[in-house]
Amino acid sequence: MNRMLIAGVGNIFLGDDGFGVEVAGRLAHADLPGWVRVADYGISGMHLAYDLAEGYETTILIDAAPRGDVPGTVYVIEPEITASRGNPLLDGHGMQPDVVFGMLDLLGADAGRVLVVGCEPASVEEGIGLSPPVAAAVDEAVRIVLDLVRTVASAGTSADHHQARDRSAAADVAVGDGRGSDVPWHTR
Repeated sequence: MNRMLIAGVGNIFLGDDGFGVEVAGRLAHADLPGWVRVADYGISGMHLAYDLAEGYETTILIDAAPRGDVPGTVYVIEPEITASRGNPLLDGHGMQPDVVFGMLDLLGADAGRVLVVGCEPASVEEGIGLSPPVAAAVDEAVRIVLDLVRTVASAGTSADHHQARDRSAAADVAVGDGRGSDVPWHTR
């Protein structure tokens, strides 16, 4: 079966940036198949990179994703993964996507298929707690992630991943490929 990592990322001390952590916390109590692992990485990009190097066919990253829409809008994004070349600036307490995927490249590993379930933040200013529109989007994000898990389970093989993306788009989720935006995945 397709091994899957569901990774909540974000800084709980920056308001809505804690969205991924909150969703991962809820999913940790969900009834998920044994081939799915849920983890809260917070701002530990190094930890995420090493765990990704264990080999997952699908990774769902959950994070704040500023794309210019109404706060609380939930997106499913399939980003184009580009790792930084050379020696990435390593920050054990950072979650820069290029560094995380650059570490994978250095480790000789592959991230597999990566999806980002993101939420448009209202504020990523210093402070603990989600804004009302982002807090209201947590249940929707949990539902979307569970739908993605079911879609991957029903697809059964990596050859059916494009059908899985099409089915998630039919679920009234804003789906994008990460291109055409200055910020395909929120960076800190």
